[in-house]
Amino acid sequence: MLLSDIAMLLLCGSISGFLAGLLGIGGGMILVPFMIVVFNHLGFNQSVIVHMAIATGMATILFTTSSAIWAHHKHNSIDWKLVAALSPGLVFGGLIGGSELFEALKTSWLSLFFAIFIIYSSIQMLINKKPKPGRNLPGSLGLFSFGALAGALASLVGAGGAFITIPFMLWCNVKPHVAMASSSGLGFPIAAAATIGYMYGSWGDPNLPAGSLGFVYLPAVACIVVVSVFTAPFGAKLARKLNVTQLKRVFGVMLFFLAAFMLNESRKAFGF
Repeated sequence: MLLSDIAMLLLCGSISGFLAGLLGIGGGMILVPFMIVVFNHLGFNQSVIVHMAIATGMATILFTTSSAIWAHHKHNSIDWKLVAALSPGLVFGGLIGGSELFEALKTSWLSLFFAIFIIYSSIQMLINKKPKPGRNLPGSLGLFSFGALAGALASLVGAGGAFITIPFMLWCNVKPHVAMASSSGLGFPIAAAATIGYMYGSWGDPNLPAGSLGFVYLPAVACIVVVSVFTAPFGAKLARKLNVTQLKRVFGVMLFFLAAFMLNESRKAFGF
């Protein structure tokens, strides 16, 4: 990689880590569009660039969530019993989604799916609407089924799963601060399973560049993680002092521009 590519990844890593701590969002939706630009600049094969960007972004979540888990655990905010109950389904869904489904999706459809996910996330931030509590947590089978669905969806968009696990927990009468903290604990098994799935499903692909472990591009992971693990705690600390609701709305508007970028990538892949 050139110094300009490294500089962009370092900058993106610092921003994504900061926003993850400040707003509680996964870094993938920030990182993916910029990594696509870097990977295009490096001349990677067009058939794998979007897959690599999403998989690499998910791999970084393994490190950023670790610091968040430790911070929440020190305050006894995580419901570890709930995390343990949901994790088997999340791991199953993440493995299947990250290998079979992810590999099967062409660049055009994957870019479109990711763009829709960004639009959905931006709308959620703009309206800041929380689901009303509706019931108690389901039994083991229900938790496994939900976990499998959440893990599969998260693996397809390279997200930690908070966009679906938090609304589910709130709907099941889990206290908001516990749901937010527990989503960090749930993000780790999703990221771990999906990353393994990405690597397994694409192992030996001749279109992958040197330095890749399946769809995961290790040099980019290193550049992003080395800064994001430091900026994420800073963002979390600043979140206690700022009006996060207003920040989410501003960021929601910014996400529409990223969605437009991904829609254009999908258009090009479809050949329109």
